[in-house]
Amino acid sequence: MTKGPRSNNKGKDFPKKHNNDTRRDRSAQPRERSLPPREVDENVISGRNAVKELLESGRDVEKIFISSGEREGSINLILGIASERGIPIFERDRARLDEMSGGAKHQGVIAIAAEANYSSVDEILEYANERGEAPFIVLCDGIEDPHNLGAIIRTAECSGVHGVIIPKRRAVGLTSTVAKSSAGALSHMRIAKVTNLAATLDELKERGLWAYAADMDGTDYRATDMRGGAVIVLGSEGFGISRLVKEKCDFVVSVKMYGQVNSMNVSCAAAVILTEAAHQRNN
Repeated sequence: MTKGPRSNNKGKDFPKKHNNDTRRDRSAQPRERSLPPREVDENVISGRNAVKELLESGRDVEKIFISSGEREGSINLILGIASERGIPIFERDRARLDEMSGGAKHQGVIAIAAEANYSSVDEILEYANERGEAPFIVLCDGIEDPHNLGAIIRTAECSGVHGVIIPKRRAVGLTSTVAKSSAGALSHMRIAKVTNLAATLDELKERGLWAYAADMDGTDYRATDMRGGAVIVLGSEGFGISRLVKEKCDFVVSVKMYGQVNSMNVSCAAAVILTEAAHQRNN
């Protein structure tokens, strides 16, 4: 499929006792095994002062959890700063916060810091311009599994993608698991976090990019021209691409299935389609 120009251009054995030994040998007692130390997620920040300092540091924050009904003292200040910065706030019971903090004293508030700071959509486009290349962007619509997002970021980096866009809500952010799953690619990839994916797509199209939805019942991805400014849209693991976002796309591209399962894991589909797009753009 070809297209015309658009205007406005990731066990121990115990010693045997003698039959006549009526006493228990203390040395034969199984020793209590020491448990390995619990792994601490450095992105989980617990406690009012620590969370307040995190917010004031300028580091990007994925979300904040507070104890249900907690609205006293410095909690109000934390909530005010979080609201100004558009950080999602969730209420959880204290038992859940205890679990999340790994036993650390949380005082009713926990913040999840981003593994890396976010970029803006403009910064992604400017990066493509600096390289003298047509923008190549991935937009993730509701990816919830951090391993999938990490794998997508890794594939995107390997394919020459300039940036990845994710939504602020109902999706995973830049967690430590995402960073590990990206196998280092996160440090090389610009990630933008936006409030409205549909509006962002409209903006990108106005700036000359074509939008390709990776979904079922579309044109074979190998027969689709993905050269030039392009944004590849990937849907969530359970529901695919949302209706409104899909309606904003110019093309729907599909990977043909030959087995009994009718679709690939989203990170696998991303690898197939992005490598084809990269091949087209570089040949």
